[in-house]
Amino acid sequence: MTATAERTSSTAPSHAPAGRPRRRRHAGVGRATSLLLFAVPALAIYAFAVVVPSVRGAFLAFTNWDGLSPAYDFVGFDNFVRIFTTESSLSALKMTLIFALAITILQNGVGLVLALGVNSGLKSQNFLRVLLFAPVVITPVVVAFLWKFLLTPNGPVNAIFAGVGLGDTPPSWLGEPFWAAASVVMMVVWQKAGYSMVIYVAGLQSIPQEVNEAATVDGAGAWRRFASITWPLLAPATAINVLLTVIGGLKMFTEVFVLTAGGPGGSTETLSTLLYKSAFQFNEFGYGISLAIVLALVVGFFSVAQQRLSRRDQY
Repeated sequence: MTATAERTSSTAPSHAPAGRPRRRRHAGVGRATSLLLFAVPALAIYAFAVVVPSVRGAFLAFTNWDGLSPAYDFVGFDNFVRIFTTESSLSALKMTLIFALAITILQNGVGLVLALGVNSGLKSQNFLRVLLFAPVVITPVVVAFLWKFLLTPNGPVNAIFAGVGLGDTPPSWLGEPFWAAASVVMMVVWQKAGYSMVIYVAGLQSIPQEVNEAATVDGAGAWRRFASITWPLLAPATAINVLLTVIGGLKMFTEVFVLTAGGPGGSTETLSTLLYKSAFQFNEFGYGISLAIVLALVVGFFSVAQQRLSRRDQY
């Protein structure tokens, strides 16, 4: 009996040792620690280059630092109160929103029309894509100086107007508030419509041709096919384009600063140009940083709102 019991106990399957799960848990912790050690240099560089300056800058927004002297006074929310109570800053905020709205609508509209044109099966569609996308790769400073030359009182644009009999009272493109703002919008749309076009072309090429062919067989016309098939299926491309154009319009600086410098009379001033002038021309760094924070909050708000609307439309 005793020998049989011993043999049975020696041959019976034993349960898994209780220590195995612990070894697996320790192995997972060790792997996570190793990965964290690899990430430490990148995190340190990111903290040094981004986190620390951002935190320090956010603190200086509550001071009257002039950007030069080491001394400054804590002024609380005075800079932010100044933003929302001063006519110049409120006008800059208004023009920033107007520019963003106008550029978003026009750039996406022109980009979509161009995309439909070059995607219609033309023999020269590849050449047209390159030609229409070419302004995108030009530096914005160069584009702004080019348009500044074109829109001078004796420039080529007014010469063309005079040649067709419309030059008696040509508009002062950069001397009147309305035409100066319109010139900025036209310049940005001319340069960046090709970028939106490329995204829309990618969206158009992802639409199955069988769907359009079936709609054509059913008797749907071109406009009906676009409204019922093409436009709904372009929703992802439209969401990307709207997000990019909204962000680009809100933080636009180079185009306005070179073309109009915020004039005439501050009528085309944006938050970005006002930020630059406050910090680097008038040495009001505390106020300039507060403007940067407000601009970042505006950009973040519209970005999050647009993404949530896109997700809701998808569902």
